[in-house]
Amino acid sequence: MAIDIAEYDASWPEQGARASAELIAALPGLFLNVEHVGGTSVPGLAAKPVIDLMASVTRLADVTADREAVLERLGYRPQETAMPERLFYYRNTDLGRRSHHLHIVTANTWGTRNERLFRDHLRMHPEVAAEYGELKRRVAAEEENGLAYTKRKTELIQRAVDHERAARGLPLVPVWEE
Repeated sequence: MAIDIAEYDASWPEQGARASAELIAALPGLFLNVEHVGGTSVPGLAAKPVIDLMASVTRLADVTADREAVLERLGYRPQETAMPERLFYYRNTDLGRRSHHLHIVTANTWGTRNERLFRDHLRMHPEVAAEYGELKRRVAAEEENGLAYTKRKTELIQRAVDHERAARGLPLVPVWEE
């Protein structure tokens, strides 16, 4: 299946804010932070039209079966990933296309999450965002496999995240979680 890269949609920030507010309202007291991350959170950046959200909780165990049932009523389905210390959910449109990703992480890792650091770097460095947009378009045209698409972007993402981590005095770590 082809990888869909859409031109920037000015409604993406509002979609991210609406989805964040919906989660906070549906599960009061669970989420300490909810932010829009990923390509759709960077103004002007072409991206897969999927709203990526990252939320923090005190402990992952706080996402109990009852709370997961609320997420499911909102359309979020759990997906097992190899990413450590993270719960991952996805939501599809009525037509079955992926529309949202929800990454739930612990609050003690919030300030060092690479997704947030990468988003911040792209927002502060429009030349890197432009380079990333061009890379995404090129790789999407050449790859049909989502994993291969993601891995081919790793070098640029690693460079940007390393810059942000160094600037903040954080240790350098691989961006690819396996």
